[in-house]
Amino acid sequence: MPHPPLPSTQSAVLAIEAMAARHGREVSTAHDIGRDRTFAGLVGADGGGADELAAVPHEALVEIAGPPAITVRLFVHDEAVVTVENIPFDVPRDSVPAFLNSVWTGLVHLKQRLFPPSCTMIVTVPGEPSYREAVTLPTLSPWLVRKLR
Repeated sequence: MPHPPLPSTQSAVLAIEAMAARHGREVSTAHDIGRDRTFAGLVGADGGGADELAAVPHEALVEIAGPPAITVRLFVHDEAVVTVENIPFDVPRDSVPAFLNSVWTGLVHLKQRLFPPSCTMIVTVPGEPSYREAVTLPTLSPWLVRKLR
């Protein structure tokens, strides 16, 4: 199922805040606006012209009360990193609200293997491939322990 497009950082922040409100979560947002404040502006600073004034870089860090502890870092070029209990996932900006909904509705689990020893956190977003990230076992929070299979 295609997600509605989120063409800007601000539209993504509003969609995240709406999804968090739907699940009764408190949100705190910090905005970095301008070439001197954003990662993309610092890396790609090439001395701009008048055309670049129309495209001011905007990044945001959204912290969402848990459990689980979640932060969303939104970057300029449709990139986002969603961190769930200190486990970072690279998620397309348009998919972030659906990813968060999956976490809060229980479509997440940890898969543990004995040989070779490993643990993987899997977040299933309907209509998309599952998101998978490795987890180090000594850092499991109580919320993550409940998700072990």
